[in-house]
Amino acid sequence: MSNAKVKFIQNSESEFYTVLKQRVNQYFIDKNITKNANWQMVLKTIIILAGTISTYLIIVLELLNPWALLVTAAILGIFTALIGLNIAHDALHGSYSSNTQVNRFLGVLFNIVGANDYLWKIKHNVIHHTYTNVPEHDDDINQAKILRMEPNQKHMKIHRFQHIYLFFLYPLSSLSWVFIKDYQKFFTSKISSHVIKKHPKKELFRLIIYKLIYYTLYIVIPFTVMDLAWYYILLGFIVMHLFEGATLSFIFQLAHVFEGTSYPEPSDSGQMERTWAEHQLFTTLDFGRKSPFVNFFFGGLNFQVEHHLFPKICHIHYSKISPIVQKTAEEYGLPFLENKTFFGALISHVRMMKKMGTPVPA
Repeated sequence: MSNAKVKFIQNSESEFYTVLKQRVNQYFIDKNITKNANWQMVLKTIIILAGTISTYLIIVLELLNPWALLVTAAILGIFTALIGLNIAHDALHGSYSSNTQVNRFLGVLFNIVGANDYLWKIKHNVIHHTYTNVPEHDDDINQAKILRMEPNQKHMKIHRFQHIYLFFLYPLSSLSWVFIKDYQKFFTSKISSHVIKKHPKKELFRLIIYKLIYYTLYIVIPFTVMDLAWYYILLGFIVMHLFEGATLSFIFQLAHVFEGTSYPEPSDSGQMERTWAEHQLFTTLDFGRKSPFVNFFFGGLNFQVEHHLFPKICHIHYSKISPIVQKTAEEYGLPFLENKTFFGALISHVRMMKKMGTPVPA
């Protein structure tokens, strides 16, 4: 891997992004609406937070029989994932509200469900959104060695079965996140090719404090106040995370690792072939754009093209600006990659993982 800094052609050298931004901005002017959260987004936030608190209290207060509590734990796992996908994700991009304090407050929810907001902003906002699908640079396709998501990664024999065992690995992702990954990322000198400077001391303090709060809420309190056997409580904790991890992983991975995606690489001098905006169109996929269920629960991540081009716009508006993005891309001869359904995108992801797991010819 070259040590040269990756550079995209300036967006100003292409009309596409300039025209697209003008058209999207005009949409909000014509409708006289904010680019941030509206009443529908606020209602969604209330529903998700109320669902999370309610299911948590049902569990720790043992308001149902043990088997029903296991089902409730699974639902709680989905709700905690929805907090990250729908609320904290927007807040950490600064798109939920025009008020930075509101974004900061809602972004803290990311910590309350087990992840670290500071590291997320580095890993996701900076690295992934800048170097989308660039081998050895985008940390989202630089997963555990047992998963091969990009062509430059060394092939191992076990990768031949990754399209099968990913269904067992993905649900474990949130357990890894809250117990291992955040600590690994914090105490490393690099995330993929991104050199990590010394972290502020306050972020180490926040990492420790919020992890302790999370462990207290989801481990200490249940084991302290519940009358069930310890192994049953532990099973409930694991079930919660299996559903949380599956929800997060399958939604996040479908939009970049799919049949027909590109893995553009920089030249030896670090120069990329396209502008950053055009690059996003070759490496990002929309799916399930017409599904009310997907649009409501997936936090706009099914509108991944729109999200990458306009991360400062609240996801509640993506379904409306999506036709503008598609039309403009087509006018400039650029791809607009889409899978009509969630399950279609899932099948495409599995097929791509199978392709990535196929041994490379000598």
